[in-house]
Amino acid sequence: MSAAVVVYGIAHCDTVGRARSWLESQGVAHRFHDFKKSGVPPERLDAWIAALGWEPLVNRRGTTWRRLDEAARGRVVDPASARARMLALPSVIKRPVVEWPPGEVSVGFEETRFASRVAALRT
Repeated sequence: MSAAVVVYGIAHCDTVGRARSWLESQGVAHRFHDFKKSGVPPERLDAWIAALGWEPLVNRRGTTWRRLDEAARGRVVDPASARARMLALPSVIKRPVVEWPPGEVSVGFEETRFASRVAALRT
């Protein structure tokens, strides 16, 4: 594998930790981008929205989303409003967001999906 996988998320997120540990256990080179330390790269967020749509990126089950008042949650209705909320509150982004060579994107961690992607990288 020549190009590294990029994992975006928050260091203390359990799901991000499981994903990173799984990649390491499989010998998959990857780089980690911590939203808390480095922010959300706006151009990458735009690419994720273009690839996946905005809905899968908004973590409506997370604590940050649930702590928002009803009016704030109600204003997230389209790509522009979701983008603004995710840039302002990176914790509302479902994690991890993973960029796989050659440019595919996934959200969340599910071992079987990761295994399929890693197998494709190795072929």
